[in-house]
Amino acid sequence: MAKKIYIATDHAGYAVKAYVKDIVTNLGHEIIDLGPDSADRVDYPDFAKKCTEAVTSDAGSFGILICGTGIGMSIAANKVSGIRAGLCHDHYTAKLTRQHNDANILCFGERVVGKGVIEDMVEAFLNTEFEGGRHATRIGKIEEGCSFGADLG
Repeated sequence: MAKKIYIATDHAGYAVKAYVKDIVTNLGHEIIDLGPDSADRVDYPDFAKKCTEAVTSDAGSFGILICGTGIGMSIAANKVSGIRAGLCHDHYTAKLTRQHNDANILCFGERVVGKGVIEDMVEAFLNTEFEGGRHATRIGKIEEGCSFGADLG
């Protein structure tokens, strides 16, 4: 079943964006590019915001965020309620972020992984379904909001 995928990068992730868009299209999914339109310096939180707003307002859609390491994008994206952005480095982490964490955004770093790994990650992320079961309980706790360490006194 075809999925709608939103993609955004910063300047450090821009060089592989066209490659990722081709992978997604070749897998039969729709891809919507949220920018940027060049490799000129931009601030990653602005593009993480565009992607998270699109994913949260479009039920059943997914996102891909790319920066230099993937860390900044994943931190910014995970600030948004309803977003579960998984920072992945390989096929295994991309598969499990969907299977166990029901991630709706894949994050990775252009400076961290090569094209072959990127292709494996995108395919694993888009072809893996959420397993549910015991994992659904955990996702529910995340969605409710955890207060880790709130009462340490």
